[in-house]
Amino acid sequence: MHRKTSSFFIIPPVIGSVILLMFLIVPVTSLSGDGSQDIGPLPKIKASDPEKIELGKLLFFDLRLSGDANLSCASCHQPEKGWADGQDLSAAYPGSKYFRNTQTILNMAHKRYFYWDGRLTGKDPDTQVRDKITETHFMNLDGRLMQERLKQVPEYVVRFKKAFGGEPSFGKTLQAIAAFEQTLISQNVPFDSAKISEGAQKGLDLFKGKAGCIQCHNGPMFSDFEPYKLGVPEHPELFTDPERATTFRSVLKFLGVPNFENLRKDPGFFIVSKLKEDFGKFLTPSLREVSRTAPYMHNGTIATLEDVVDFKNRGGGEGSESKPLNLSADEKKALVAFLKSLSGDEITVDPPRIPEYQVIANWREMPN
Repeated sequence: MHRKTSSFFIIPPVIGSVILLMFLIVPVTSLSGDGSQDIGPLPKIKASDPEKIELGKLLFFDLRLSGDANLSCASCHQPEKGWADGQDLSAAYPGSKYFRNTQTILNMAHKRYFYWDGRLTGKDPDTQVRDKITETHFMNLDGRLMQERLKQVPEYVVRFKKAFGGEPSFGKTLQAIAAFEQTLISQNVPFDSAKISEGAQKGLDLFKGKAGCIQCHNGPMFSDFEPYKLGVPEHPELFTDPERATTFRSVLKFLGVPNFENLRKDPGFFIVSKLKEDFGKFLTPSLREVSRTAPYMHNGTIATLEDVVDFKNRGGGEGSESKPLNLSADEKKALVAFLKSLSGDEITVDPPRIPEYQVIANWREMPN
């Protein structure tokens, strides 16, 4: 599937008396194409400067990058949980809860769009980092406060000087974390090395043939990054948990969604397109490392890969654009085996020692 047309949204939400212009550089689309794009290994990406990567790793695990200094990027993107959080709906900044499933940041360097609704382009990883750090429902940290905190850590001052040639700043912090995240790439994936089991090979044949998965799950990331409606049931907590409902309404209001006060379903890609036919559609997720990132779907309502295949075999849920696959029990088992062959070596990172605040002994004589 391919995006045929493009346009840009400029949405002016009002906060107090200040009018902010938020640019969502995401194409509004109709869907076309024959789904024939090849699947295969990920292309190589040139690594960033090692000093920036190492600095970004420290910052990724540093709690001081949240407003109350109790959350880090790693709070929701945990290495031992496939760089997601293993929850159906993700946590949020204290005092609120989020209303969607946390997506893994593995292979983010290859994503065309970020978020389940695709509201951020994948061409700007720094903006994705900025969005997570500064949004009130994620980490809720003002960039001006961030850089002043980091300047009180002598080790960071030295590391920023080595990596960027200057003192800590908001923009440099975003670049460093993005550089670290770009290194989180699948390694030694059985499918990529053509070392899959007989059962997985049967699953691959089904994936490309009878099951038709390749129509949407294609390309190196096994995703066309297009929006579709699968009829996934709403998560019961979306409107029964006041903290989730509050975040849901707040986010939709900020993104300029009409009639946000009365919605009873997650609008999905409608947030971006504002087209009625896109209500309830969500972007095709990547299948790389999929065995490590349960639960599944935009709201985590499907627990296992076996459950996902069963759901798709039934043709999805109410209002789904999909049709039943009519797979036998053995065929479903083979398809799951193939999906598991898309996960490589577990990518783990031990939490680093985070440098501490220090008072400079002769601070009166030091230049600002």
